[in-house]
Amino acid sequence: DWTPDGKGFVSTSAKGNGDNNWWVAKLTYVDAATGALRVIASPGTQLNMPRVSADGKTVAYIGGLMSDFGVVGGDIWTVPLAGGEPVNLTPGFKGTFNGIAWRGNQLVGSALLGDQTALVSIDAKSGKAEQRWSAAVSSMGSDGRFSFSADGSKAAAAQEDFEHGPRLVAGPVARLQTITHDNEGFAPQVSVRNVSWQNEGFSVQGWLIGPRNVDASKKYPMIVQVHGGPSSAVSPRYVSAGEYGNPTARLLIEAGYFVFMPNPRGSYGQGQEFTRANRRDFGGGDLRDILAGVDAAARVAPIDVNRLGLMGHSYGGFMTMWGVTHSQRFKAAVASAGIANWISYYGQNGIDQWMVPFFGATAYDDPAVYRAASPIESIKSARTPTLVIVGERDVECPPAQSMEFWHGLRAMNVPSSLVIYEGEGHSMKKPEHLRDMRQRTISWFNRYLGS
Repeated sequence: DWTPDGKGFVSTSAKGNGDNNWWVAKLTYVDAATGALRVIASPGTQLNMPRVSADGKTVAYIGGLMSDFGVVGGDIWTVPLAGGEPVNLTPGFKGTFNGIAWRGNQLVGSALLGDQTALVSIDAKSGKAEQRWSAAVSSMGSDGRFSFSADGSKAAAAQEDFEHGPRLVAGPVARLQTITHDNEGFAPQVSVRNVSWQNEGFSVQGWLIGPRNVDASKKYPMIVQVHGGPSSAVSPRYVSAGEYGNPTARLLIEAGYFVFMPNPRGSYGQGQEFTRANRRDFGGGDLRDILAGVDAAARVAPIDVNRLGLMGHSYGGFMTMWGVTHSQRFKAAVASAGIANWISYYGQNGIDQWMVPFFGATAYDDPAVYRAASPIESIKSARTPTLVIVGERDVECPPAQSMEFWHGLRAMNVPSSLVIYEGEGHSMKKPEHLRDMRQRTISWFNRYLGS
């Protein structure tokens, strides 16, 4: 972000090259004339979206436990532009900030509050946050989740939810109105229900999507789809009749399933205490939250709890591997780009720095905590038929991890299949591979859940 005098800008930066630097970045000032770089602060958390106050004296940024560069979440911190120790402006905030901007001498921004995307104003001295608008939508703008007018009194954003396509909203911050109607002709493809439950002192939330028309006389199988991260959250995105949104979920629903997408501890939306609650406990409390959420979903929809499937990608792939080695509730699973062995993973992946804030040390300094969170350590408990999927050139979750887990399943005589997609990285890109992956996923669940 430029300083008001135009002589320089603030940035997040680290020595070296590549994505791995994101987890060790410092807050810096760059002189625009000379290129000289000065360190403002070296926070103990990940940081993003640095913004300079109108008087040029203060930098505000979002800081917290973050697992992906593009998925911003945390508290709002401030530090003098001249340098100093950052101060958490919003400690104890029961939500996750994901956008900020200075307007005059005050801060405006956005936060995820449970299932709601909220527009908030923040007092730059006291840190008091006032909610001005909220809705159960996904939102995007130039200042994070919104774009604000010069005086901060108005805002605009692109928004969507599970049943309605993207639209632009704008107006006074407390009275945003839809101003475009291009996508109103697209019919909802799924039904949606916000599911909330309590578990071990935490308030947990998730989304249950299913057919538009439910036959109340029968029970439906359900697939639990775990998000990546873990510092992230499932937010409402329009599920279209084509490729937009979550086509795998739509195809599963068309095949006769409900799809449950939980936001267990470790996720955004409940504050930093909640986001940090699975630190040094990957797969522990978050799996218990998910299992409690399955029961909560079954209380509000006609779910057959004897026909449950589990799937996920990246951290969700790890959770799938962990789930089938720590629970017998799931009768079929699809693990995409998962992590089977945190010890070997530490030496294989290209972003080993991301693990240190979550485990508290490197795998060489505290191997016991890495081993305790490794699904391969409990492979003898696996009984669930599991399809394992990965990209050949995945740097974030290398295919060796999927091969190791598949090898373990085979040794335990668990029905399994391994598919490595040629030339693909962490996310599948080729349309033919995406189609093949979705078809294999649905066929796998159909085979073992009898939809």
